Amino acid sequence: MGALPEDKVAQWKHDGFLSPFPMLDGEELEACRQGLARYEAWLGAPVNAHPEMKWRTMPYLLMPWAARLARDPRILDKVEDLLGPDILIFTSTFFIKEPHSPTVAAWHQDSTYYGLEPREEVTVWIALTEASEAAGCMDALSFRGKPRQLSHVSRVVKNSVNRAGQVITEPLDDGAPVPMPLKAGWFSMHHGLCPHRSGPNTSSHRRIGLGLNYIPTHARPAGLVRQAALLVRGTDRYGHFEPAEWAKDELGENEVKAHERAVSLYRDGYLEEEAKHAAQLAPA
Repeated sequence: MGALPEDKVAQWKHDGFLSPFPMLDGEELEACRQGLARYEAWLGAPVNAHPEMKWRTMPYLLMPWAARLARDPRILDKVEDLLGPDILIFTSTFFIKEPHSPTVAAWHQDSTYYGLEPREEVTVWIALTEASEAAGCMDALSFRGKPRQLSHVSRVVKNSVNRAGQVITEPLDDGAPVPMPLKAGWFSMHHGLCPHRSGPNTSSHRRIGLGLNYIPTHARPAGLVRQAALLVRGTDRYGHFEPAEWAKDELGENEVKAHERAVSLYRDGYLEEEAKHAAQLAPA
């Protein structure tokens, strides 16, 4: 597409992250926030406080406003420059930190438990409210042109914004992290193997982010579970994933069923990969 200059593509290949990119205007931003407010009213709780964590995931299967966001050409034009013309959305997650919240993300890589081969993934992180350093924006570390999977343990990080509470266990040169603050309506992009973290929200406003996770159609499940995905651009000549369905009616009966199916497959694949990763780390 040529949406990214050559130097930005080169920077991506060296560092594994790019930021920031302006996107949503005031009217679009308000529509997204109102959509989230309707969703939380339907849930009867804030997304991040609901006891069922599945509601944080894949809102594009439940609500048309989120489906439009996931297919926005202002995002996909840039993703295409990094992944090629044939693109699937694999999952997405709300990352919300309440005001003056201790919620954090420890150093981790998104692709660790996805169970995908190859590990070619782009996370687009959209700020629906300001994600300043005070509000707990992301910090990233360059993989210096040599992306590789690092060892992790899961379910060990207290107050984690990530569902698995994972953290990198290998020695990590984290002396020069790069903050990626975002204005409301702007987004960043990072590779699935880019180490990143975020600090607590020390600000007085709610930090709301939505991560959208894109993969090339040639990627495939590495385990036994055939997860669900949706084509967002180009052609899927492989059929490695079970097709999901875009939301047509907001929180309709069919949408809730389709969401349950996709999230269940994602969860099963994730747990399979967690167990596999842990076994690889276990002493002989």
